[in-house]
Amino acid sequence: MNPRPKLRSPPPSTITSPPPPPPRINDNKMPRKLPTLTLATTLFTILALYAFFNTFIFSNPPNNATTVSFSRNSNPRNSFDNSVRVYMYDLPRKFTYGVIESYTLARGGEKKTDDSLLKYPGNQHSAEWYLFDDLNKPDSERVGSAVVRVMDPEEADFFYVPFFSSLSLVVNPIRSGNNVVANVDKPVYSDEETQESLIEWLEQQENWKRNNGWDHVFICQDPNALYNVVDKVKNGVLLVSDFGRLARNQASLVKDVILPYSHRINSYTGDIGVEHRNSLLFFMGNRYRKEGGKIRDLLFQLLEKEEDVIIKHGAQSRESRREARKGMHTSKFCLHPAGDTPSACRLFDAIVSLCVPVIISDYIELPFEDVVDYRKIAIFVDSNTAVKPGFLVKKLRKISMERILEFQREMKKVKHYYEYADPNGAVKEIWRQVSIRDLDDIMIQASDIFSVTIHFEHCASSENVFSPLKVSNSWCRRW
Repeated sequence: MNPRPKLRSPPPSTITSPPPPPPRINDNKMPRKLPTLTLATTLFTILALYAFFNTFIFSNPPNNATTVSFSRNSNPRNSFDNSVRVYMYDLPRKFTYGVIESYTLARGGEKKTDDSLLKYPGNQHSAEWYLFDDLNKPDSERVGSAVVRVMDPEEADFFYVPFFSSLSLVVNPIRSGNNVVANVDKPVYSDEETQESLIEWLEQQENWKRNNGWDHVFICQDPNALYNVVDKVKNGVLLVSDFGRLARNQASLVKDVILPYSHRINSYTGDIGVEHRNSLLFFMGNRYRKEGGKIRDLLFQLLEKEEDVIIKHGAQSRESRREARKGMHTSKFCLHPAGDTPSACRLFDAIVSLCVPVIISDYIELPFEDVVDYRKIAIFVDSNTAVKPGFLVKKLRKISMERILEFQREMKKVKHYYEYADPNGAVKEIWRQVSIRDLDDIMIQASDIFSVTIHFEHCASSENVFSPLKVSNSWCRRW
């Protein structure tokens, strides 16, 4: 298997202009081009120094601490063997079940007398519930997990903060501009106040003070989750869907983990094949998005009149999900253009539907790239190429049935990684990803930064322009 490319979002770019070429290095006498190896060494040295200073020199250590230790706890592991030990905070109720209750009451639900009767609402950001529920299970139900829960914080390698940050963001169901419109008889829930309250609570904890949050794990799967306090938690391991709205000094593939969205349509249970997949390409979603999602309207204009392409505007609803399930289960390819951020649950809906994803994006992070080779399950097209009239449909029609079956076979092998309810699925893999974020080795992992920024580029030949990601040396695959 080819080594996995690692991806990192640079600052937002437009879809009409390709990334600018690197600056030419000149001296007063004549232009000179640095050798590739020298340039690579220079870049790596700069990035390594940046990581060092950002990590150890300018990390804002707590006032009451003279030393900040990043070493794993020296207590004997006893029966834990080599498992990474996680202490889950027993947060005040308002940060967990209280968020579910507020969400329910805001929609006309009744107050429950027992927290076990509260049900986390199904949505694409439900990873926060599954991780919380998993750590609350007995050890006998967590066999094979890369992390073990410990009840003594002194034994912990990491501290998990189980705040339902994504659900907190949408507790109030109706918004008018930036103002929440709610029933005056019911208290208005404030996500901003809840975020600030969480930080106030954490700053009183000795475990937080000890390392200034470096060994804490936060889940903020919605791109706007924890937005009010992200600078106060950025030292920790962030569990996110992508880096679309995070600055370079807030998130990094060195320390953070990319999560898959919870898919919103039912998995395809049939076998591989194209006999019942009569549509070439399917897409259903909001036509008009901001920022990087502006490409959607251009794609609509290009594709909506194609005979064997189904492209529909639709918001989230049960009816829309039924239509999406039917469309994805009966199409060969599923379009995945950027939305407000590079990723969306539609990608994972496509994978569990065995509908080959066609990812239209210039920069994107994908979950579990060390175990999933996305070149084998998806097609990548840069934005400028995708909006050339006739290009996308023409290229897809040239892909052979056998090639489509190869994509489907690979998707079937890996789709359990996107199933949160599967005992060997997403939750287990997320904890494995957390477990390898060893704070002792963070400087070694910093070397990965060199290969993090990936640009979609055209290949030299126009025949190869329909290509996967380009990593360091130019390479392409013919379809």
